[in-house]
Amino acid sequence: MATAAPPQTPPGSTPALRAGRTPGKLGNRLFAGISTGAGLVILVILAAVAIFLFVRAWPALVASRDELAEVGFMQGRNLWEYVAPLLFGTVLSSVIALVVAVPLSVGIALFISHYAPRRLAQGLGYLVDLLAAIPSVIFGLWGIQWLQPVIDPLFAWLSEHLGWIPLFADYQAPARNILTAGLVLAVMILPIITATIREVFLQTPRLHEEASLALGATRWEMVRQAVLPFGRSGIISAAMLGMGRALGETMAVLMVLSPGFLINVNLLQPGQHQSIAANIASQFPEASGTGVDVLIATGLILFVLTFGVNLLARWVIARRAEFSGAN
Repeated sequence: MATAAPPQTPPGSTPALRAGRTPGKLGNRLFAGISTGAGLVILVILAAVAIFLFVRAWPALVASRDELAEVGFMQGRNLWEYVAPLLFGTVLSSVIALVVAVPLSVGIALFISHYAPRRLAQGLGYLVDLLAAIPSVIFGLWGIQWLQPVIDPLFAWLSEHLGWIPLFADYQAPARNILTAGLVLAVMILPIITATIREVFLQTPRLHEEASLALGATRWEMVRQAVLPFGRSGIISAAMLGMGRALGETMAVLMVLSPGFLINVNLLQPGQHQSIAANIASQFPEASGTGVDVLIATGLILFVLTFGVNLLARWVIARRAEFSGAN
């Protein structure tokens, strides 16, 4: 049985398109659904954590002083008298860590991205990334066994010659103070800040760098004119990312710091400060009843603080992008 030959398309004409389903339409819908679902999951998890913390913390938030007096570690304080020193110690240690880590991170990132030879830069980049995987308990052991004996003479010298400044007054060995905890936190957040800033610096438009060099700028002038302005928002983002980790760090601070419940800036005195996360870790195993609610309430305050820091960072970055024309 003969079959009809398919119609021939005249030379120079465009073949007619056949009606049918759009290629990849199912895959596009599936991918869009998975992406949207993944985005919603993080919002659901965040909301669930916030609701859990608020519900469990509510009994402590509305408890009277007499009810809180039954909790041993409260020592007659109300909730806000108990939280205020913890909040101050948390912020103080994180600020110390940022003051130390951010300049070092910028320098390391600049060296890796614009100064070091390619092979050395790759090796240093891998090393920095690996440092972020070290457990916090290792940093705590390092701080106790190595860092404290090394910085003890420095702290003694500061207290002896600059003791008239409250920051350095009345040092007592060993160096289990908030400054040591801040230095340990600085080393811990150094890898994540450095890695983020390095990637931002590597995204600097090549034409901007070449234009600066073509006008006779030195390498440092090129960095100052092209690289640093381009990466300013990335530096802010990296700093806030590192601060988020420093605010919630537990084991290293618990191991290095001698705890106290005071609000002052005596950086070299032990027994002055404590962080929220370290306090929860030390008190939670023996807490029960209202004591657990109090600790969860402090966790809620830490959650709000961390969330606020990230919102502030996003606002600052958005403002800089708006005024710089980066958007």
